[in-house]
Amino acid sequence: MTSTALLTDRYELTMLQAALADGTADRRCVFEVFTRRLPAGRRYAVLAGTGRVLESLADFRFGPEELDWLAENRVVDDRTVEWLADYRFTGSIRGYAEGEMFFPSSPVLTVEGSFAEAVLLETLILSILNYDSAIASAASRMTSAAIGRPVLEMGARRAHEDAAVAAARAAVVAGFAGTSNLEAGRRYGLPTIGTAAHAFTLLHDDEEQAFAAQVAASGPGTTLLVDTYDVRRGVERAVAAAGPELGAVRLDSGDLGVLAQEVRAQLDALGNPDTRITVTSDLDEYAIAALAVAPVDSYGVGTSLVTGSGAPTCGMVYKLVAREGRSGALEPVAKASTSKTSVGGRKTAARRLDDDGRAVAEVVVSGDDDAVRSWSPDSDDLRGLVEPLVLEGVVQDGWTGAEGVRRAAARHAASRDELPRGARRLSADEAALPTVTLTV
Repeated sequence: MTSTALLTDRYELTMLQAALADGTADRRCVFEVFTRRLPAGRRYAVLAGTGRVLESLADFRFGPEELDWLAENRVVDDRTVEWLADYRFTGSIRGYAEGEMFFPSSPVLTVEGSFAEAVLLETLILSILNYDSAIASAASRMTSAAIGRPVLEMGARRAHEDAAVAAARAAVVAGFAGTSNLEAGRRYGLPTIGTAAHAFTLLHDDEEQAFAAQVAASGPGTTLLVDTYDVRRGVERAVAAAGPELGAVRLDSGDLGVLAQEVRAQLDALGNPDTRITVTSDLDEYAIAALAVAPVDSYGVGTSLVTGSGAPTCGMVYKLVAREGRSGALEPVAKASTSKTSVGGRKTAARRLDDDGRAVAEVVVSGDDDAVRSWSPDSDDLRGLVEPLVLEGVVQDGWTGAEGVRRAAARHAASRDELPRGARRLSADEAALPTVTLTV
């Protein structure tokens, strides 16, 4: 086991030390994860990373190495180090199902426990959800623009090695059909893809030998990269090497729309109407949309995907919204700083739907703590959004591993289909749904 406990900021531990010293560490608290606004021009966002948060929670333990380092560097005092040695999160976490759409002020995750237990999770939770949700939000725009054609993730060489695995997972949550990253495939049961790069063609004395070798190794259903030299000659040689069973050709440079038209006509003329065309080369959602009328069968996306296509974070925050008062009851608390306000009190949420099943509003429910805790939709036009993820420290089944990814991908598809018409346009606009408050 590799501990995730030091994937955090120092001030979380120094707050813990002070709270242990003044007796407030055991106060029951509620922390909420939300974003105040969507990235500029985005109309919706996609929650991703929840499963990774829950997996990381299991490894959030301070072992001998972590404790020795904290003590040697005097990050916190001996009493705090001793307390950390027995750290286990025993509280509860509720939140939106992974893959769900979210909007400004959506309470996507709520963490309840003692201040000491819950405050330590801030950086871990935010670092995962902010990155994964940014990638999934970009990926959703790309799969939407592809209009049902497969989109494949191949951005590992453009990201930190661990981020590459997270990005591949988030992309599949948002509808990507597979990834080139083998660790992501192994860890999360994702389909993996990949055949050959230009280097394989250049290794051989000529293109014919390279294609023959690849077909011999992988079978005629492989994908041959035909633009190392001349595309037209490359297509001829690919068909000669694999025959009518050639699976696909890949285009990785040039004017992809024009080339796809020319290659499609050439393949049909050579007797290969079933050979597919896949395109790569610095694609993003706008480039995919521009190729909508081209005879392209699938897309490979790398750099733009793993960098969030211009929005590498979702701006999520982790704020204390309620804490135990002197009476023992939970009391709402809120930050009032200009432009960084928060709304106190526990919240839950639902999505309001019209008669056609289209979403018309994000409904954030607030009010008396007991009423919010027990609230559930009481009409057919509201769909509840908040699910139990961790109860008394125990991660609930179905949210992690390969099963968690499958569930998240299904939730994303269903949630996106609920969006109002026009919500998936790539043109900059306001959030697709207004966020309204229901007080109970």
